Formats: sequence, C-alpha cells, structure tokens
Amino acid sequence: MKRVTCFSLLLLSACAAGPDYRRPLAATPAAFKEGGIQWKKAQPESVSLAGWWKIFGDPQLNALEAQVVISNQNIKAAEASYRQARALVAVARSAYFPSVTASASTARGNAGTTYDAALDVVWEIDVWGRIRRTVEAGEAAAQTSAADLAAARLSAQADLATDYLQLRVTDAQSRLLSNTVTAYTKSLQLTQNQYAAGVAGRADVVQAETQLASARAQATDIGVQRAQLEHAIALLVGKPPASFSIAPSPEVPPVPEIPPGLPSALLERRPDIAGAERAMAAANAQIGVAEAAFFPDLTLPASGGFTDHSFAHWFSLPNRLWAVAPTLAETLFDAGLRSAQVAGARATYDQSVATYRQTVLAAFQQVEDNLAAQRILKEETTMQNTAVASSQQSVRLTTNQYKAGTVSYLNIVTAQAIEYNNENASLTILGRRLTAAVTLIKALGGGWNAAEMDNPPLEKPHG
Repeated sequence: MKRVTCFSLLLLSACAAGPDYRRPLAATPAAFKEGGIQWKKAQPESVSLAGWWKIFGDPQLNALEAQVVISNQNIKAAEASYRQARALVAVARSAYFPSVTASASTARGNAGTTYDAALDVVWEIDVWGRIRRTVEAGEAAAQTSAADLAAARLSAQADLATDYLQLRVTDAQSRLLSNTVTAYTKSLQLTQNQYAAGVAGRADVVQAETQLASARAQATDIGVQRAQLEHAIALLVGKPPASFSIAPSPEVPPVPEIPPGLPSALLERRPDIAGAERAMAAANAQIGVAEAAFFPDLTLPASGGFTDHSFAHWFSLPNRLWAVAPTLAETLFDAGLRSAQVAGARATYDQSVATYRQTVLAAFQQVEDNLAAQRILKEETTMQNTAVASSQQSVRLTTNQYKAGTVSYLNIVTAQAIEYNNENASLTILGRRLTAAVTLIKALGGGWNAAEMDNPPLEKPHG
C-alpha cells in the first residue's frame, strides 16, 4: 500500500501537531470495601441521586436547597467563570476565519484631492493545527470550568444540608436540656421536701441546686451553637444573618440508606474527577500548540479598493486596485525558546495526569470513609439506645431508693448525670450519622453526571 504522508494530504485535511488525547488509566476497584455485600451488586443506573436532599423528607430543607442554587455567591462566581471560559472558546474559534477591515481616506496635495477606499483581509491558514489545538484546549478548559461549577453547587448544597441537619440535632439537644432542667427542678423539690421532713441533710439540697444550675447553664450555652449554624445557613442562601431565621423544630429527619453503586461510576458522577480529566485534555492540546511553533506560519493577506482624484468617479472600475501576498514565516533561531515551551507543556500534562489519578484515589477514600461511618455508627446507635434505656431505668430505681431513705442523694446525681450523658451521646451519634449520609452523597457526586459539562444549567446573569 502506498504510504500517504500528512504533508501530501495537506490541502485536503491539515494535520494537527502534538499527540491526540487518550484518557490515562486510573486505579478503579471492582467494589467498595466498606459497602457491604448487599450493595456490591447494585448498578449505577439504579442509584438516582437527583434532588438528593429530598431523601431526608424535610420540606424546609427542600426550600432552602432551592434558594442556595439561586442566591449563593460562590455559585454565581463559578457561573461567571464558566461563561468567561466559553467566551474564550469563541475567541479561539474566531481564528479559523479571516479578519476583514475596511478604511476610507482623503488626502490633499499638489495634484489635488485623492480619495481612497480599501478592504484588507488577513487569513492564517491552519496548516499545522495550531488553531485547532488551541480551540481543543479551550473547549476542554470550558468543560473543566463547567465541572468546577457543578462542584461549587454540590459543595454549597452539601454544606447547607449538613448545617441544617445539625441545627435540627441542636434543637433536639436543646429540648433534652430543657427536659433535664425540668427533671432536676423536680429533684430539687424532692430534696427540699425531704429536708423539711428531717430525713435529708442540707447537703442534699445544695447538691440538687448545683445540679440544676449547671443544667440551666448548658441549656443557655447551646444557643451559641444554634445561632452560628443559623448564620452559616443564611450565608449559604445569600442572605444577611440579621434578616434570616429558622424556627426550632422537635423533629430530626431520619437517616437514609444510601447504596453507592459501582466504583467505576465515580469517574462520571464526580465533578472534580471529570474536571481533572478535562484539565488533562486541555494540557494535552497545549502540547500541540507548543509543537506547532516549530513549523512555518502561512498567512494569506489580500487587499483591494479604489483610488481617484474625483469623488464622483471613486468607485468606477478603472480606479480599482488589489494585491495578494501569501506569506510563509519561519523562526530560524530562538535560543531554545520553543523547545522549552514544548517541555513545559509536556510537564504540565504529566502534572495533570498525576492530579487526576490522585483525585480518583481521594474520591474512593471519601466514599469508603463514609460507608464505614454509616455502618459503624448504625451499630453504635443500637448499643447506645440500650445504654439510654438502662440509664433511664437506673434513675427511676435510684429515685425510689432515695425516697425510701436507703441511698444518699449523691446516687441520684450520679444516675441522672449518666442518663443525660447517654441521651446526649445518642443525639451526637445521630448528628454524625446524618453528616456521614450527606458527605457520602457528596462523595458520590450527588445527582450530577459528566454529560452536564457540555450544557450545565446556568442562572441568568443579573445586571
């Protein structure tokens, strides 16, 4: 078969300098270690995380999530960055076409007035694919920016869900402290009655008073944490904290089960992985841009127009003029500049490959971490609930023994402290489980897919 070189087909299909992009391989396990046997057979398409915050079943959280996409300033900044990247692609594509300029002038001299009109055309023929590689790099960079936009959205949505769910756990802890204050108030009344009847000493009353005062202080202190969470939510939805508030609620959303699907799905479902992959494609195209500098530039300038001393006959055929001057320019000596630029472009590509692979590994770690947290904290919840029930029974028994005069009030103080600590620990575990659920969804990429890089949802820019 006759060998056909790139140069022989130059006029039909120009070559592009530099390597064509192929996605490098990244280590991908067959299944998640911490996922559990029942999850390893799940298919990616069976796991839908679109509108993922709705799985918590909280209407107020749903309403807040709708606001964060519209009003969060970090998301707005990411949207503007994406629109800028798309504009740069349009700038790069404009180099495919000739630039045309028009001019007109008059000049007075000894021979009278001369009228000139000219049309100039300059066109760079993309023989070696420099423009194509530039456009290719720009498009990949725009897709990277689209992935960054998706990552900013997902991060803001996850932060909002985490803060909101922790706010509800804080409300539950506040309710627990309120109930504890009520219980300690009754205990103080009991010791006062026992003291008045002469069956208890003054020390019992002082212990009960101290215990009640401490509980009231904790009930007040938890307001700091709630206020800070409320302020953080206000920031995420783009509102001043002074004009934003969330009423306390007695309900904490339940912890959902979140099957992760297959590990390979992360390569398409995580915007940071997709963005890192597109950054590799952009870096690869820049190698071609750098290598194209070794070849001569072919420019096709042309000009035409009319010139005459009479304005009335300015555009008549005899007064026309034109010129075409193809130009081939080649740099003969640059002291190693182009070689250094190619070496730099290749190093940038190698760096992007390492960054991509590290991003993939970090993604797998985050999923495994939160799968483990889900599993272990679920087991801990069962054990902690048993401890809560036992401590509640201990308080009832100890109180009856104190009333009968068989134990000191110190026994009640100890039993009540254990009860409160166990109930508070139970709520803390619930908060950790909710946070792990949100973080797992974020680690799985939310409801995003790499296909959205070509047409990401955008908010209309505001004037």
